Amino acid sequence: MQLGVIGLGRMGGNIVRRLMRAGHECVVYDRDPKPGQTLAADGAIVASDLKNLVGKLKAPCAIWVMLPAGKITESTLTELAGLLAPGDTLIDGGNAFWKDDVRRGRELAAKGLHYMDVGTSGGVHGLDRGYCLMIGGDKQAFDRLEPIFKALAPGKGSIEPTRHREGRNPTSEEGYLHCGPVGSGHFVKMVHNGIEYGMMQAFAEGFDLLRNASAKEGLPPEYGFEFDTAEISEVWRRGSVVTSWLLDLSAEALAADENLSSYSGNVSDSGEGRWTVDAAVETATPAEVLTSALFARFRSRVDHTFGEKVLSAMRAGFGGHVEPKKHG
Repeated sequence: MQLGVIGLGRMGGNIVRRLMRAGHECVVYDRDPKPGQTLAADGAIVASDLKNLVGKLKAPCAIWVMLPAGKITESTLTELAGLLAPGDTLIDGGNAFWKDDVRRGRELAAKGLHYMDVGTSGGVHGLDRGYCLMIGGDKQAFDRLEPIFKALAPGKGSIEPTRHREGRNPTSEEGYLHCGPVGSGHFVKMVHNGIEYGMMQAFAEGFDLLRNASAKEGLPPEYGFEFDTAEISEVWRRGSVVTSWLLDLSAEALAADENLSSYSGNVSDSGEGRWTVDAAVETATPAEVLTSALFARFRSRVDHTFGEKVLSAMRAGFGGHVEPKKHG
């Protein structure tokens, strides 16, 4: 299939590479010409601007926008809507707010355009590991573009099959799922990221406790453990019930430097954690762990612990996120 891709950053560029590996044709654009030039060497067709990109696509065309949530995504989608024809499809694969998706879907449907919101998880490792895709939009558009989603998803791989799944949707076992109408994909991704906050916070606090279990002033003498957190994280990876990719990333960071001296512990939040807590309030759903994990990130910007260094290391590992620059 043919797909237009706008935004060639850490994830957008690798989405293009993974699709081309699977034999799909990609027409790409980014305000910075450098990533497009690199992708052209791999076979991508580079557009000079949005109008030029649309002109290179066959009807009905599909365009995947992979830009930061907010003004830049909004303006790009608005401009594209004026260039497309009825039957074309716009996809937002970034971390957009699901209520914005609902509004956009309604506005674009009035022009005869399909709109899809695709929650995309996989970070900077998605090129080789594949991307977990949580997809919202009408079923007609999903069915037409399913070869794209299938190529981006991880596939079954070596993961043990889940028991009792007979008769259930087979695509979720491949790593992609049509979650429902417009807005549903990013709603699921929002909750996914809220859970991610909670899991990361649990690991961070656990490693902090291990770090502080040594005998020191104010503690009884039986607290004399000098734990090697790099070795503990490694042994937990082998058969433990807390085995996960987040633990893998923690073990890798601790093996490189057990003190995590290159991290300050100043932990940002992407906005999805806040949206998750907002949704919990709106639906009167208890979400104590997710809420406290978000608030812990706020506190980390004032007072840092070793646990927050672990958080920073995990964020750098899966998403290439860097800590905020210090001011003053």
